[in-house]
Amino acid sequence: MSAVTGSLVYFLIWWVALFCVLPIGIRPDVTGEATPGGWRGAPIRIRVGFIILGTTVLAAILWAGVWWFMSLEGASFRDGWLAR
Repeated sequence: MSAVTGSLVYFLIWWVALFCVLPIGIRPDVTGEATPGGWRGAPIRIRVGFIILGTTVLAAILWAGVWWFMSLEGASFRDGWLAR
């Protein structure tokens, strides 16, 4: 896998992992106060650092698995078991 392909695959995995990590730890405002910019379903506190760090770690683990699978000789579309 070349550097460009690896970077593109990592970006795609990171983007999908973001939507998996995004709802973790989000608690909605149950009181529904009518404050400016507030709404009943809006989260009380968003931990952006936790979300980005969790997404990056999850994407790195998944990308390592994809890289390992692509490095196998049998996992080739040209002459491996996937070519049949």
